[in-house]
Amino acid sequence: MAKVDYKALKKGGFMRQVQKDRFSLRLRVVGGHVKADQLKKVYEIAEKYGQGYIHMTSRQSLEIPFVKLEDIDRVKEELQEAGLQPGACGPRVRTITACQGAAICPSGLIDTAALAQEFDKRYYARELPHKFKLGITGCRNNCLKAEENDLGVKGGLLPAWQEKQCTFCGLCEAVCPTQAIAVDKKERKLDFNQEKCTYCGRCVKSCPVDAWKGKRGFIVSFGGLFGNRIAIGKQIIPIVFEEDKLHEIIEAALAFFAEHAKPSERFRNTLDRVGWELFEAKLKEVL
Repeated sequence: MAKVDYKALKKGGFMRQVQKDRFSLRLRVVGGHVKADQLKKVYEIAEKYGQGYIHMTSRQSLEIPFVKLEDIDRVKEELQEAGLQPGACGPRVRTITACQGAAICPSGLIDTAALAQEFDKRYYARELPHKFKLGITGCRNNCLKAEENDLGVKGGLLPAWQEKQCTFCGLCEAVCPTQAIAVDKKERKLDFNQEKCTYCGRCVKSCPVDAWKGKRGFIVSFGGLFGNRIAIGKQIIPIVFEEDKLHEIIEAALAFFAEHAKPSERFRNTLDRVGWELFEAKLKEVL
């Protein structure tokens, strides 16, 4: 009997269960988006090769438990027919997660779905010392919890006040969560403290006369960790406005992790061990 390479199976998305020769198949899902016809195929595979149910993971993926060892090749063939692939596990970049973003959500500031697809093309399954999670959320509401990821991206909007158009109604002051805006209706004055601004974009979205304009960008956090150890990712660089620059930053972070991490060491633990100052110096090379 041929020896089973369990490590290769796990790398290819088939994770061993406690039951002998049974595997939970994790699918490659980008940003939580699955086509309806593909979802039908997942249902069919779960009925035919599993136990008739599907597990939805915390990382927006789908898993089909109880796939038999002898059925794995047939399952792969049927997945391929539907344009589906097993997901990546082990020490590499994992499934890219994303909220629905500006294309769907009224609060969204960036196109998270398109960005997730680009992240998937560039980074998915890249080999690293340990797992690395990328997550994208469309705005400061942070539905995707960007800071839980090794590298999180959050949509932001840098506001700019247009005095000539302003009626000094005070609505922007009312919606600002950080009290960065102060409106004097009598004197028809407005004070904007940019240092307090968190780029939420509420002033821009709420203004009835378009007296606030905004420049959309990406707020990046590093070193999030939610497992045996919990740590919130840190925002150590200013908001980024160009997507090309965002990718340079991500590449720098991945290269730093690959160079400095010990085997089986998470990104946050690497940063804490070698020093955040060293990482910041690396980022300054691309900023």
